[in-house]
Amino acid sequence: MPYIPHTQDDVTTMLATIGVGSIEDLFDEIPATLRCGHLEKIPASLSEMEIGQLMRERASQNTGSVCFIGAGAYEHHIPAAVWEITTRGEFYSAYTPYQAEASQGTLQLLYEFQTMMANLTGMDASNASLYDGASALAEAVLMAVRLKKSKRILMPTTVHPLYRRVVQTIVKNQEISLVEIPYDAESGTIAPLSAAESTAALVIPQPNFFGKLEAVDELTDWAHAQGMLVIGQVNPLSLAVLSSPGEWGTKGADIVCGEGQPLGIPLSAGGPYFGFMCCQKKYVRQMPGRIIGRTVDLDDKIGYTLTLQAREQHIRRSKATSNICTNQGLMVTAATIHTALLGAEGLERVALNCHANTTALVEKLTAIEGVSRVFSGPYFHEAVLRLEKPVNEVLRELATAQILGGYKLAPFYPELDNCLLVCATEMRTGADIEHYVEQLKLVMN
Repeated sequence: MPYIPHTQDDVTTMLATIGVGSIEDLFDEIPATLRCGHLEKIPASLSEMEIGQLMRERASQNTGSVCFIGAGAYEHHIPAAVWEITTRGEFYSAYTPYQAEASQGTLQLLYEFQTMMANLTGMDASNASLYDGASALAEAVLMAVRLKKSKRILMPTTVHPLYRRVVQTIVKNQEISLVEIPYDAESGTIAPLSAAESTAALVIPQPNFFGKLEAVDELTDWAHAQGMLVIGQVNPLSLAVLSSPGEWGTKGADIVCGEGQPLGIPLSAGGPYFGFMCCQKKYVRQMPGRIIGRTVDLDDKIGYTLTLQAREQHIRRSKATSNICTNQGLMVTAATIHTALLGAEGLERVALNCHANTTALVEKLTAIEGVSRVFSGPYFHEAVLRLEKPVNEVLRELATAQILGGYKLAPFYPELDNCLLVCATEMRTGADIEHYVEQLKLVMN
């Protein structure tokens, strides 16, 4: 809220009206042992003018650096029309269909989004949105546990490390066990699996965190043979050129989730993002979030409605699968418009250009002495490189040339010390790549 109109007299009057002596008394039911006490490190409040000055100073620190970082957040071209339409009042302030009968435009947009995501993933149904890709994976894990009545999940280390951390945070107090599956040191993909009993699901990232393509057909059939569900954790843009999860193996994946940021959401100081989830029809009643349906009214006109609402605001708390709501509805609006503008052919062109740019980048960088590729085999639009100089030093020097050189892997993968995850989307020009190559040559030599 940019402006709070309540004066101290207003606050005092409101407290007197409800018979409370102070704001602190409103929370007297919270035991003192659970209160944080005085927040000594929180600075004094600033005036409106001072806040404006501070934010202008912060904004001036943004530079025109060329980004070669991926790792789950990607710089893609977003047509101007996407956010011009998204920020119209009809969408910008009306994306929460609490009164479904009065929200036909919003419901239609969400229905279109679900249709696009179901087509892209090859699944039967899609929900409207989740918070982000990490929490979407956590919701998929919880969904698999409900379906299989087992609290054991196979979680490959090729899944984004921050996603794994978020999932662990959400499920650890529910006695759900995440069994880590190592990766093969040669290929950078999931290592050979052995028989597993009483396991709810296998998570398959495609592409994985290293940008590598997993053997999804073999992994899916193996998991189904073990009586598990398959959770596909995917980059939606990659599905424009890779096989959809619904086509994996003999029966296809059971649940699909991922991060929707590549579909029209800009990089903006860490957010916002939105997650998506799709599944086979037989599992749809366990999928969290809203599901929009299309029907006809008494006059035989097309209408849209909230078909399934699996959260506690709509049904009894004990029957709710999640508290997922319309949190990221605006991001879904942008993604729907973006995907509709590009169409299937446009998404494919973007994906192919990303792959071509990364291939060119990797070939040129690995021609530099002291730079080598870590993993063999195919990749999408990211790859891991090993440097013969400390990564921190290299990244610092590249930054002075306005280049964001990649993502350091050692904090999450100690065995990949001095290794860098690099990415080149369709936004990177030939000149950008050549500039990176020349600057890395100077740094390495």
